[in-house]
Amino acid sequence: MSENIMRIIDLRGQNLSRAELLAAMPRAAMGTSEATDLVRPILDDVKERGAAALRDFEEKFDHVRPKNLRVPVEAIKDALTTLDPEVRAAIEESVRRARAVAANQVPKDFYTDLAEGARVAERWIPIQRVGLYVPGGKAVYPSSVIMNAVPAQAAGVESLAIATPPARDNEEGLPNKTILATCAILGVDEVYAVGGAQAIAMFAYGAKGSEPQDGDILCDPVDKITGPGNIFVATAKSLVSAFVGIDAVAGPTEIGIIADETANPSLLAADLIGQAEHDELAGSVLFTDSTEIADKVQESLKYRVPRTEHAERVHTSLSGTQSAIVLTGGLDQSIDAANAYAAEHLEIQTKDADAVVKRIKNAGAIFRGPYSPVPLGDYMSGSNHVLPTGGTARFAAGLGVHTFMKPVEVIEYDEEGLKALAARINAFAVSEDLPAHGECVLSRFVKDPYDKATLREQEKEAGLR
Repeated sequence: MSENIMRIIDLRGQNLSRAELLAAMPRAAMGTSEATDLVRPILDDVKERGAAALRDFEEKFDHVRPKNLRVPVEAIKDALTTLDPEVRAAIEESVRRARAVAANQVPKDFYTDLAEGARVAERWIPIQRVGLYVPGGKAVYPSSVIMNAVPAQAAGVESLAIATPPARDNEEGLPNKTILATCAILGVDEVYAVGGAQAIAMFAYGAKGSEPQDGDILCDPVDKITGPGNIFVATAKSLVSAFVGIDAVAGPTEIGIIADETANPSLLAADLIGQAEHDELAGSVLFTDSTEIADKVQESLKYRVPRTEHAERVHTSLSGTQSAIVLTGGLDQSIDAANAYAAEHLEIQTKDADAVVKRIKNAGAIFRGPYSPVPLGDYMSGSNHVLPTGGTARFAAGLGVHTFMKPVEVIEYDEEGLKALAARINAFAVSEDLPAHGECVLSRFVKDPYDKATLREQEKEAGLR
């Protein structure tokens, strides 16, 4: 019998503290310090030289020197005409479903009347200009175009730019045609053949042109950058986040599955493999209180992994320290462990799935039941697949319309509304040793707020007391 692919973490019989439970969860090791040393010079060079630096880095990293860093609109339209009809239908259905969900995500303005003449309102304002990053790497991700662009459009973002690496099989240095065709379907025509940390620098700083086709300005800076990427993209986003918004610093993708004795072990194995296919560092974690399920999953993995196309990558991922089968003493401990892990994607495959869903506090997205596998969310469920990783689902949420909007309060008091609070505001301000704050308010009602000896009498005469 061949050796099991996934390691076992046995929590049975242990009463772990919160800190111990968090520490017991499998995680990918991330070498961010090395990435920082490599990324910072790229950011500085793009900031200084603009398009000239972008071409140099594309040639170095993607092995092609794009003539047109900004993809010509005609190339985007042409990509749609050559798209496989079946793929086009799938993309259009994905867009339709994503738009339906996004439309209902748009937050509503509201106001609160606190007293006569005293109102606080809240407006949701779209971010003006957003840069959407679509990775290349081991796969092609037109789905990421949809997941980023659709909620941004629903939010009312005025200006959308997409950056994605040139396709290595394209001599002109244009991006993958399916990605370009997806941009055409979505009506996005500002697309750049730029990948990696250099794309993040272009969005953050803008980039001046270096060749006639670039114009004086190749790309204007954006207000926020969203989208997944490798460690270099994540590091670049982190480094520029002090002055431009980002959605998150994403780590390797991950799946958690809570399963009891009623789950189908073959489906569990297939779902673990599906996530492991992304990357050698992808995390696949099964939480179960059934040793029988754990054993059958291991056996199914031995059968399935060698038969999938990316078997070597999958095996590396499943056997890594970031993946494990976590044996628990019962469903309660499985839920506690899953909440500690805070998976990017959390599948629930248990007898009473609804009861488990209600007890989940930390997950990027929850997939309920055996017919809601993670790839459904990757492509066509209508939900968003840009989700918090590395345990950040304990405090962060996935990408959505809210990512591209900002709430702004509007304070509207009339004379009587402020008058009713003026003396109290002054007392509060003085207690904080900020008397000018109080004087600012009192100046609207009394003759001399700086004459402290007569101030109380002035307040009475003004009807503030």
